[in-house]
Amino acid sequence: MQGKAKGGHSVVLDDISRKNQRRERISTSRRLTWRNNYVRSAVIVDAISALAAGVLAVWIRFGSPDGRPMAYVAISLTIPALWLAAVALSGGYDSRFFGVGSDEFRKVFNAGVTLTATVAILCYAIKFDLARGYIAIALPTTTFLDLIARFSLRKRLHGRRLAGACAQRVVAIGHPDAVADLVAELRRDKYHGLSVVAVCLADDSGETEIAGVPVFGGIDETTKAVDLYAADTVAVLACPELNGARLRELTWELEPWGTEVYVAPALLDVAGPRTTIRPIAGLPLLHLDHTELSGGRQVLKAIFDRTVAATAIFLLTPLFVAIAIIIRLGDGGPVFFQQTRVGQNGQTFWVWKFRTMVVDAERQKDLIAAQNEGNGVLFKARRDPRITEAGACLRRYSLDELPQLLNVLVGEMSLVGPRPALPEETAQYGRHMLRRLAVKPGITGLWQVSGRSDLSIEDSIRLDLRYVENWSLLLDLQILWKTGWAVIGGSGAY
Repeated sequence: MQGKAKGGHSVVLDDISRKNQRRERISTSRRLTWRNNYVRSAVIVDAISALAAGVLAVWIRFGSPDGRPMAYVAISLTIPALWLAAVALSGGYDSRFFGVGSDEFRKVFNAGVTLTATVAILCYAIKFDLARGYIAIALPTTTFLDLIARFSLRKRLHGRRLAGACAQRVVAIGHPDAVADLVAELRRDKYHGLSVVAVCLADDSGETEIAGVPVFGGIDETTKAVDLYAADTVAVLACPELNGARLRELTWELEPWGTEVYVAPALLDVAGPRTTIRPIAGLPLLHLDHTELSGGRQVLKAIFDRTVAATAIFLLTPLFVAIAIIIRLGDGGPVFFQQTRVGQNGQTFWVWKFRTMVVDAERQKDLIAAQNEGNGVLFKARRDPRITEAGACLRRYSLDELPQLLNVLVGEMSLVGPRPALPEETAQYGRHMLRRLAVKPGITGLWQVSGRSDLSIEDSIRLDLRYVENWSLLLDLQILWKTGWAVIGGSGAY
């Protein structure tokens, strides 16, 4: 009887355990409903963008209401359906790309190009007389409006993630140092929507927690950790203990739960465009392209830099004059500040800035050395007494950097790149930091859109090297766009 009682007690416990697991799966499912909501929101804004573009095209092309053919009004009403189909076929509703990266926007752009080309070819093939002016307005405008709408949708998602919502719960697998770096990265950039809730170590180091995250056990206990912490994602960091066969088994174990698995290769800070999977002898080998530091893409970057710099100097001339007058009236000192900086391949040049400090600022530097809040190599003081009243405002919104457009125009700098360093800073560079000098320094860069002066020296180096290894014209455009928001916010600048 006693044995039966124990057996019944065990059955009850098993039943409770299954119910708890069921509740956890339901909870996980609820947390993932943000994806369905995001898709629905994306469909709505896509349709509205297409409809608005169609109405605008009819109004612009045909003018007054009396001159608007009803056929084009009907066509405008069908554009949303065509647009939704094009975006869906291009992968624009793939939830893997929501919230981060440029893939979501690239897929929307590709949908616009594909739909425009398809309509043009189809009309030519069946000899359908469709006003070219209407198509030239409707479809490009649809793409443009939808990109703006998707960007707004993404910023809304980022805001919710910063508030702790719409996040995936992650179980991290790897060695302590790698896990600690991952946790720090995800906490710093919460807009990624990933939160590490448990750790499964690849080695028996005896750690009980890492960066405040509890250690559940080893690799073999990953599925138990997923159950206990109701995780919906497993992040596998580079570790030799988890070979191909064991990783395959792990995905089999997680498959019934629908748990997503992310695998981080041993390649740090290397962007996707530089990597290609090549199946050789049955092995999925990862091919890594060399960084393109010369050639046609660099020529295109130089042309883009100088064109934008020349245009900006022309348009901002009134602002330059106004700033110069304010500085001159402030203390009667010179308008510009010149300083020797180290550029590409170690070549030195004079960098230009609007003066934001008192005239003898360099001589006073030793007197305020104790106030240094810089990131190690770089001297920074949040309340630097040498900064003038006008200079504080210029620095907050990075207006003091505008004269560097002249450096870009003559080819000494780029719009985007690593921060131009002082000679005494480069003298302290190690092997990895010298890699920063492989490209031209920039007015802005990843460091500026990721915290500016608030970054540690390690983070500054990491971001500069990430840019050098993965630069592209598209990345430059993204950084320039983010720079505008960083400057408007004035965060991290002093």
